[in-house]
Amino acid sequence: MGEQAVTGASPAQQTPDGTGEDAAATGSAPAGPTTAGMTADGAAGTTIGVPGAGMAADAGGPSTAARERTADIVPGPGGVMTDEVGVVTGELTLRTGFADGQVTLMVQYKDADEWYTVTGGRVALADAAGLDAVHGIAVALLHRPEG
Repeated sequence: MGEQAVTGASPAQQTPDGTGEDAAATGSAPAGPTTAGMTADGAAGTTIGVPGAGMAADAGGPSTAARERTADIVPGPGGVMTDEVGVVTGELTLRTGFADGQVTLMVQYKDADEWYTVTGGRVALADAAGLDAVHGIAVALLHRPEG
């Protein structure tokens, strides 16, 4: 194989095509697929943006993957009402979870094993990208160490 001189060509034009000639010499881009040939669900479909990632993923709709955020909180007087055990007070950990298009707020006594669902703390959320905002609001509402 001979040497190829590259002078001022863009990186796409510097890539040799299947014959060993570089694309700049032939005047066209190399032929071939324009995608990696993979999809998230195994079928060709639409692409959706992945916020903050600078890329798109092939998918059939919004992600339903489980995600969560946690924060330590100290609720004000009256504590936090839960579905399972009623009011919990003191140092707690708040977990805001997203799964299957729904956000659920849960609390536990700090460093305990059991989690309790916050009464009224379950709501539909169309896009997991809103999880951080929902978690921030929940922390702001429930964390009242001064009373």
